[in-house]
Amino acid sequence: MIGNDIVDLAKAKKESNWQRKGFLDKIFTGNEQELILTSNNPEQIVWNLWSRKEAAYKIYNRQTGERFFNPKSFVCEEDEVILGTHHYYTQTQITPDFIYTIAVTSKDRFMAIQHLESREAIQKKNGIPNWFDLAEGKFHPASITHHGRFARIVYLETKKKQFSFL
Repeated sequence: MIGNDIVDLAKAKKESNWQRKGFLDKIFTGNEQELILTSNNPEQIVWNLWSRKEAAYKIYNRQTGERFFNPKSFVCEEDEVILGTHHYYTQTQITPDFIYTIAVTSKDRFMAIQHLESREAIQKKNGIPNWFDLAEGKFHPASITHHGRFARIVYLETKKKQFSFL
């Protein structure tokens, strides 16, 4: 399983007031809030944690079919996000322009991640994207994210290939 999320930092800065009363309490655990509030760059931590929670949610939604989203229940710890017995492993790319996270259900799946340039071969079933590989004649779980100026589409290849996150 795979999930991803991207945050356009310029758009987030313009349209999201993460410092408003109650925002942090609604989205983040006490430990996450402490990490944010003691950071030299709290805004970056907010969107880093947010993108990790959102990427993990996309996997959870695919696994369970449940469409709830309670960000506070997704707990970020180092390179994983935990929801009850579910563990999602994340890799996050931070640039001056965006924060991008990919989440998978096991660390070895990072090597199977592939990127797509176009949505043309994406088909949704119950709102969940899959990529159809014409050569193999089968579907692969996919994840689509877009925010502001940025978009990414990823899927998991069934054959192991080397993957470079950046």
